[in-house]
Amino acid sequence: MSIHVFPPLYAQAVSLDQISTPSRVAGVDEGVSTGELGLAARNHGMPLEAMRYDLTPPGLHYLLIHYDIPFVDPATWSLRIDGLVERPLTIDLDTLKALPSRTVRSTMECAGNGRARLEPRPVSQPWLVEAVGTAEWTGVPLRDVLTAAGVSPGAVDVVFTGADHGVERGVEQDYQRKLTVAEALDPEVLLTYAMNGSPLAPQHGFPVRLLVPGWYGMTNVKWLTRVEVLDHAFEGFQQKAYVVRQSADEPGEPITRIAPRALVIPPGFPDFMTRGRVVRPGLVTLEGRAWSGRAPVTAVEVSVDGGSSWSPASLAPDGGHRWAWRRWSYPWQALPGQHVVTARAITSDGETQPVEAPWNRGGFVNNAAHQIPVTCLEA
Repeated sequence: MSIHVFPPLYAQAVSLDQISTPSRVAGVDEGVSTGELGLAARNHGMPLEAMRYDLTPPGLHYLLIHYDIPFVDPATWSLRIDGLVERPLTIDLDTLKALPSRTVRSTMECAGNGRARLEPRPVSQPWLVEAVGTAEWTGVPLRDVLTAAGVSPGAVDVVFTGADHGVERGVEQDYQRKLTVAEALDPEVLLTYAMNGSPLAPQHGFPVRLLVPGWYGMTNVKWLTRVEVLDHAFEGFQQKAYVVRQSADEPGEPITRIAPRALVIPPGFPDFMTRGRVVRPGLVTLEGRAWSGRAPVTAVEVSVDGGSSWSPASLAPDGGHRWAWRRWSYPWQALPGQHVVTARAITSDGETQPVEAPWNRGGFVNNAAHQIPVTCLEA
């Protein structure tokens, strides 16, 4: 019997772009790949029934982790604030926690939420609509720390570096995002160390992450290690990756604030495989949540016929939480047969969530209305 021995991988010259390929769009009828399944196993969405909680328990809150979850020792962790500042600072965790703090309730959503619903499908984390969660984040206003460091005249951007390191599209990198100086000085932008009153879990950025209320999740950098002030515009990989574009060769429009969205808490009970819902005839209270990082949501409309007709829902007060989702409800007299339940959010400036969102190459900002097939049984 002969045994064929393959040459070991380390004996071959391998470049980063061989193991980290360019972005692409799935072919016609191409199924979800094992790579995408691997991403989906690591990065979980929030079960939609968890919208019944005003604050999403940390274990149910959505997760998107680009690389590995770094192991951080809180006893040795520190945050460096440097660059174009008058007094560079290094702050340890105890010092940060001793500073005046504030708590902001904020809904966080992945910019790729809804990507898997697009056709053709951009190949990446295959989100449906569950990449969202709402928490109360406690921390120190970034503005206070930057003021203590003394931002110098001529400063343009503030760059945030996380401890997570990896390769993406052939580029080795620490995860980095930026805000302009004016955005960074917003008093609600926080260096957070607690989520729903408890220390951040490792997967949520322990010991410290950035919170930028109303912005998509990629800007809320986890596992912070450095805040650097620049005299020029930052053009790092993650800054250029999160853009809306139709083709790979165009610069695209940067993604910032969360588009309006309403989601439906699935009514009745589910089929195991399809998640299609089953209800019985009579009064069914439809409910869900709505939010926007742009103008505030001021109305929600509901349809039980797939968007052919719409009715106003009752929208609960925001309770003074500008950046958090709002509960809505609608009484539906269900009749036997097949139905498609959907909802759409409307903001104070008249922006209405679309029934169908325009396609883009990255599968970003797809806030197409959530649709749930519902079967109403015979009495």
